[in-house]
Amino acid sequence: MSRKPTLAVVGATGAVGAVMLQILSQHADVWGDIRLVASPRSAGRKLAVRGEETEVLPLDEAALEGVDVALFLVPEQVAAQWAPVAAVKGAVVVDASPAFRMDPDVPLVVPEINPHAVRVRPRGIVASPGCTTLALIVAVGALHAEFGVDELVVSAYQAASAAGQEGVDTLRRQLRVVAGTELGTGPGDVRRAVGDDTGPFPAPLALNVVPWAGSLREDGWSSEELRVRGEVRKILGLPQLRVTATCVRVPVVTTHSVSVHARFEREVTVARAHEILATSPGVVLYDDPAAGDYPTPADVVGTDPTWVGRVRRSLDDERALELFVCGDNLRKGAALNTAQIAEAVAAEFTVD
Repeated sequence: MSRKPTLAVVGATGAVGAVMLQILSQHADVWGDIRLVASPRSAGRKLAVRGEETEVLPLDEAALEGVDVALFLVPEQVAAQWAPVAAVKGAVVVDASPAFRMDPDVPLVVPEINPHAVRVRPRGIVASPGCTTLALIVAVGALHAEFGVDELVVSAYQAASAAGQEGVDTLRRQLRVVAGTELGTGPGDVRRAVGDDTGPFPAPLALNVVPWAGSLREDGWSSEELRVRGEVRKILGLPQLRVTATCVRVPVVTTHSVSVHARFEREVTVARAHEILATSPGVVLYDDPAAGDYPTPADVVGTDPTWVGRVRRSLDDERALELFVCGDNLRKGAALNTAQIAEAVAAEFTVD
């Protein structure tokens, strides 16, 4: 018999958790009981979801008893420890952290691209990709379905919120230091003004860009860049796809931007690409440079879709397109995609 499943939101008090509670209150209500779970230090707080104040429970085994679907919006180490516990207790886990994305027994799902994958979950866990991948994959996946992608070269301009609340707080403090000054006109003047207050970033972010995200890997690549490569390959089912990513932190609070060079198996035209993007779920085509219409983070923040503009055919390759995409890294880039996966799982409970 069909029923509404019980949902647990693990990490409800974090930045992504706050967005998730908004989404749960805005979307069609497919859930029965909703439990809010966080670290013991946050337990006892009350947060609003579906118009009701709900007390936050501490993350322990008791909080996971009787849960049908558990959303994990927590750091990788916490997910690695607790997601298998929830799965053993019978919950379908939807994890937004990197902990299980490359596990061959855990599907990596973007509902607009590979919704079928959510049903094959040997470990009882479904993973959601990282925010950089989610900023570009819905648009790229739609074009791939038509033309067959052969290679991707992307430069990602990542917002401070990708480094959590600490990243946002650091940027805002630095902006207060540099506001109204003549800083940014001499070598090292911003760094001297900011001092040691770089937070999670290896260099000042205000009045600056920082070409680094993640930790150092072999041959100078960062962990974030290699994650984009691995996640795109897995989602598209193309394990040999050539993918090159460069990740850059920029002084934007929320919303990632990605410059994409996509080469395909067949000749492409801007007109056909426009048709595809304009009719693809989860995509907004915003591309009229003559009118000044193209996506920017300041305009896209707080919205759900991937916004696409600056679509051009490469000057020297009739099989390649250049495009610029923006996506809110806390909504589609984290909470929304996780919620969409969970809603697909919830639909299984309505089948008699």
